[in-house]
Formats: sequence, structure tokens, C-alpha cells
Amino acid sequence: MAKTVKKESKEKDPQSDIKILKTKKQYRMLFGFLLILLSIAFLVSFISYFVPGESGIASGLADQSVTIGDRSQPANNWFGIIGSEIAKLFIYQGFGIASFLFVKLLFLSGSFLVLDLPIKKLKNTWFWDLFAIIVLSIFFGFFSATLPGLGGAIGFEMNDFLGDYIGQTGTFLGIIFAIVIYLIFKIKISPDAIKTFFEKKHKDIKDNLNELIVAENGADYNLEEFAVKEDEELEQPTLKPSQFEINKEALKPTIENASEINLEPTIKTPEPEPEIITTNDEAFVIEQAADEDVIEENLAAKLVADFGEFDPTLELSNYKFPTIDLLKEYTSVGITINQEELEENKNRIVETLKNYKIDIAQIKATVGPSVTLYEIVPEAGIRISKIKSLEDDIALSLAALGIRIIAPIPGKGTIGIEVPNKNPTMVPMKTVISSAKFQEAEMELPIALGKTISNETFVVDLAKMPHLLMAGATGQGKSVGLNAVLTSLLYKKHPAEVKFVLVDPKKVELTLFNKIERHYLAKLPDDSDAIITDNTKVILTLNSLCIEMDNRYSLLKDAMVRNIKEYNDKFKARKLNPENGHRFLPYIILVVDEFADLIMTAGKEVETPIARLAQLARAIGIHLIIATQRPSVNVITGIIKANFPARIAFRVTSKIDSRTILDTQGADQLIGRGDLLYSNGNDLVRVQCAFVDTPEVEKIVDYIGSQKAYASAYLLPEYVGEEGSSVNLEFDISERDSLFREAAEIIVTAQQGSASLLQRKLKLGYNRAGRLIDQLEAAGVVGPFEGSKARSVNIPDLASLDQFFTNEQNND
Repeated sequence: MAKTVKKESKEKDPQSDIKILKTKKQYRMLFGFLLILLSIAFLVSFISYFVPGESGIASGLADQSVTIGDRSQPANNWFGIIGSEIAKLFIYQGFGIASFLFVKLLFLSGSFLVLDLPIKKLKNTWFWDLFAIIVLSIFFGFFSATLPGLGGAIGFEMNDFLGDYIGQTGTFLGIIFAIVIYLIFKIKISPDAIKTFFEKKHKDIKDNLNELIVAENGADYNLEEFAVKEDEELEQPTLKPSQFEINKEALKPTIENASEINLEPTIKTPEPEPEIITTNDEAFVIEQAADEDVIEENLAAKLVADFGEFDPTLELSNYKFPTIDLLKEYTSVGITINQEELEENKNRIVETLKNYKIDIAQIKATVGPSVTLYEIVPEAGIRISKIKSLEDDIALSLAALGIRIIAPIPGKGTIGIEVPNKNPTMVPMKTVISSAKFQEAEMELPIALGKTISNETFVVDLAKMPHLLMAGATGQGKSVGLNAVLTSLLYKKHPAEVKFVLVDPKKVELTLFNKIERHYLAKLPDDSDAIITDNTKVILTLNSLCIEMDNRYSLLKDAMVRNIKEYNDKFKARKLNPENGHRFLPYIILVVDEFADLIMTAGKEVETPIARLAQLARAIGIHLIIATQRPSVNVITGIIKANFPARIAFRVTSKIDSRTILDTQGADQLIGRGDLLYSNGNDLVRVQCAFVDTPEVEKIVDYIGSQKAYASAYLLPEYVGEEGSSVNLEFDISERDSLFREAAEIIVTAQQGSASLLQRKLKLGYNRAGRLIDQLEAAGVVGPFEGSKARSVNIPDLASLDQFFTNEQNND
């Protein structure tokens, strides 16, 4: 046995790698010292070239006739004949005085080799110094008539060449442009830096003058009393979405397979092998454990420095967002003010209130797309409730449908009367998408709903709602509102950042979005169609989203963060290892077009997972948008309302329906055709919903669908129903997974039977982890499925598990 060990140690020779490494370091250090000494030799040769010799002539000029093969003529250069040839080659025949930068480059390169620093960090220095050498040579060559020799032969010839084509003026301008390039990209000079420099100098001068006055007069005079107050510090500019695209393109690595980028930082440091020490006794071998490698700098920071932050959009780096010209441009847009109509309505409002002995101190009209707001200030002593009760009388006098009184207007000391316009104007989707308020919105999930009464684009953040409930009677604009929501997100979010789960019981409203399945949609693994139209599949999808929610919370727990934004920021900074199951998490938005139909057919099976998601899913980026045309209490239950603070109400037929949606009346007074009230738990905002027609949506999805996509839609976790009817628990022992025993040990050790645990520990996909759980259930290691709870574990410890496997083998 001793001979075998000795033979293996000879064949392996573990010390050979260490010897090779030491030899490489020795050669590296030797070459580094050579470069340092060479830089000193160059420096001595170059300086000596300009120093006058015994004859009073500079050694460079005196040595012009000296050659390497002729030892009879002594050189004046301090480094002898070799030095004179080096100086002649680099200064006289080369780049002139700019050649001194070669000394710097040689010295830095040698120092990096001696100190064992990464030489690739010098690439930037070499590039810009060589650039500077060429520019300085041409610059001094330009003044060769007054400063001969400083630009060298290259500088002179380059000026002569450029002068023939662009003249002296063009040559000088080109030199100035090259210097500006160096200052901007190398020295990093910017307008802000220049302004800060002069402001600092100005401040220093004033401080010195203050001190001088104090020294001479013995009193402290403040010059600020006689000078203009300095400007405040300039704020940091905010990058627009278009600028991010440019940055992403500029930082895109030049490799074809984007997955290689994600795998690079996950390579682990190899564990050091022990050192084998042989003795005189062949039967006795000493094994000395090697010291662990020491990482001197933070690994995540090093990975970011080497590869940059992880870019989730890299796989579809050439993806182009839809252009605004895909949306239809309507000719009859914009608010038209009919002064006669406004005067007539004002007079009728004043006259009606006067009939009830209510005097008006002031009245103001604000014209919106479909509604005009009349703000009135009643005389002192008038009760607000009295005006509120006259809503029907004012509507009768104006002969208008949809009069709504706001008494008082929040934040103002006025009472508002909303009166529909006789000729309402449409709000095209193009106008709200192209608005600065939407384009510059710094939100996670921005949605442009339409325009308010004051004609401002109304933009909200779905991530802060965090869920949205939409309701309204048939034909009042719910489907158009859903299309406006989806269109807004398609114009702002990359396919890597957001995924949609679309539920369409009507089977016709959301089918257009099938074309962007592999870009933006999420679905169950075995589903052929990403748009869910079958109510039984809705139940599976909702429960699958609950599993996704639990898995994401496990990832957040391991990463020690509180929400999806912190998690993704940490993942982008390469502080989370993909080998431990971590991944970039896109937002998932569940859209249900007709919720009442699901409640009628599925009831609690739908309401329970919806309530779970609404209560818990906001932190991990799963948001719900639910629409229904029947806002009754058995559809919009107390649990649903409690977890959907953000609500949109289109026109409904009764005050009861309005109270069901908004907890107040007002939705029954809307005029329809996209007129809506938005509430996020505080005040109501009246908005004219943006109109996006089916052909416009079709153009957008065609534009996206024609581009390169992912291999498949985003796959949700597989869900098995509580009855387990789709699972065959009769497993043959020979057909067990190769990781069956290891999975059993993990489950027994943790005393927790869940597929997500196996995913993290064994680094498996969800499907394989689910099959392992089914096999463990069939073997009796874990108990049956218990909904959202983890399965019970029937074996208490590892010793009992070993006994279990022994009994199985004996029975076979």
C-alpha cells in the first residue's frame, strides 16, 4: 500500500505547480527590473542629448556623426555611443521632446511587473500616452521654424504633409481638436469642473480680501453685502431613457452568447490541494494541508470592475422600443374653448343658486377634454351641504347629464361643479405617450392613464399602487383602459424587466398580445397558449403565481433584502451568486379582464389565491390588475377591496355600484366613453382615459414581435392540484432520480418537505425538484400536499433514514 502511495505522488507531483508559479514570478520580476533600468537609461540619454558638451554644443548635435561601429570617435552622450543612438532615434529621427513620455511608460510597466500588479490596468495609460506623444510631436513640429528639433523628424514631416492638404490654419485647428480630445477623455475636464474651479478661485479671493480688511481696519466687513450672491451648486443631471440605451450599447460585451457573461463571475476559486511529504519509511506519508487563498479585495467589487454590473437586457441588447409614430395621430385633438357655452353655463349656475338664496362671490372655469370645472366661492355664511343638495337642480337648469359637485375641493377653499362639454374632445394615446411627464417619469412601472380636467397628463406608478381594481358598466371604456395600461408599459419597460400574465375569459380582448409571447408574456410550462381563456387553467396559474411568490421570498430572505428593487440592485452589483439559485427577477403583472365570470365559475378557488397575492406579493414584484363590469358585493368582496387601494371607476348605473367600487358616489354621474374616476385611498381624480384603438395595438405588437425574442415565454412554476390527480405516485425504485438519496437527506435534515428547498440546495429546476418530492411522497419520506404549507416529514433523523434505505434493500 505504501508503494502505491509513493507511485501516485510521483505521477501527480503536487509541488510542480508551485515551482512553475514561482518561476513565472521570478521571470516577471526580472523583466520588470529590466524595464525600470531601461527607462533610466532612456532618461539619461534623452537629457544628455540637450546638455551642451565640452565644445559648448549640445551633445545631440555633436554626436550626429557618431555611429555604433566606429569606436574612434567618442560620444558626448552620458550613456555613450548607445545613448547617442537611442537619443538620435527617438528625439532627432522620432518624436522629439515628446519621447520623454516613453520613459514614463517603461518605468510604470516595470513597476507593475515587480510589484505583481495586474498589467492590464496600464492599457488605458499606454493608449493615451502614445496619443499624447503623437500630438505633442506634431504640435512642436508646427513651430519648427522658431523651435527647431523639438518635434523630431516625425513632427516635421507630419506638419509638412498636413500643410500640403489643409494648410497651416487647418493643421493648427486639427492640433487644437486633438488636444481637446485628450483634455476631455483623459484629464476629464468638463464645463462643471471649470465652473467649480473659477467659483473656488473667486471665493478664495474674497476670503483673502476680507482678511486684509480685518487686518487693516480691525473690523470684520462682509463682502457679500456688496457682491452678488453666488449661484447654488449645480444639481446632478438626470439621465433620460434614451441615454440609458446608448450606455447599454456602449458597455455591451463583444461576445455572442450572453449567458457567458452571467457565468463568468460564478467561477469559484479552486480549493488548494494538500502537499504530500515523503519520508524514509515508504509506509509512512505526511500530508500537509495547504493554506487557503486570500482574496485581498472584495470579490463583488472586483467582478464589477472587470465585467461591469450585470445587465439583464443583454440577451436582447438590440431590442428597440416601439416608436411613437406607431400610434395614430388624430386631427381633431386639443381643447377648443367655446366662450358662449362657458358664459351660458356660468349664468345658469349663478341663477339657479340665487333662486335658493345662495350668492356667489367668485366663479372660475377650467376647461378639460370632456368636462369643464366651475370653481365657485360662496358668500360668507352659506352652508356647503345646501349647495351639495342642489346637484339635481343644477343638472336640470343646465340640461346636462353627469353634473358632479365637489364640496369642498380638497386643498382649496372652493366648491367645484363639473359640467360635461357639449362637444367633448378625445385624448389620443399618442399625446400622453409623447408627453414629457410620461417620457421623463422616474417610476418603476409608469402608466399614462389620460388627461385630467386641467389638461395635464395623468401618470401613476403601478409599483406603488400596488394593485389596481377597474370596474364599470359594459361599453364604458374598461377594455380600452386595460390596453392603455399595457401600452404604457410596453413603451417604457424592456422585455427583461416586466412579464404579463393575461387572463381573458371573453377570449377576444387580449388575443392580440399573443404575438409578443416570447418577449413579454409568462405562462405555465405545459401551456400551449400564453393568453389564458379557460377558467380551470386560471386556478392553476394563480396558484403557480403563489408558488413563484414563495420562491421569490426565499430568495429575498437568502439575499437579506426587503423588496425586489433592493434584490435586483444587489444582483446587478454581482453580490448574489447564480449558482445558489439567485437570478434577476422581472416584475410580473397579472391582468384579469373579467373577474366576475371567474368568481361565478370558480368562487373561493380563485378568491383565495387572489387574496394571498394581493396581501403579500407587492414586495416581490407581482402586481394585479383586475377588471369587472359587475361591481357587486359578491364579486368585489371585502377581502378584495381591502387589498386593492387603487381603484378606477368608469361609468356605472347606480350609486350603490359607485359606493361598492369607490366607497363613495360619483361614478354614476360620469358621462361614459372613457370618463373615469381614479382613487388611491385619498382623493378622487377625474380623468379622460386615453384612447388606443385595436389597429394601434396591432401595430405595436407586430413591431415588437418582429424582433429577436427569448427562446420561450417566461415559465411559471409547475403547480399540482390539492387532490394530486395528475401525479402518479406509483414509482419503481429503479426509476428513481439519481439525486433521490441526497434529496431525502436534505429534507430530513431540514425537516421541511418543499420543492423550493431542493431547488436551492441541489441547484435544480422546479420541475425536477417537483418530481423528487413526488418520489419522496411515494416512498413515504414526506407527507401529502397541504396547499401552501410545506409537506410534513415522516422520518425524524438521518439515522432513521439510513435504516429506511437498509430495509428497502433487504425487501428487494
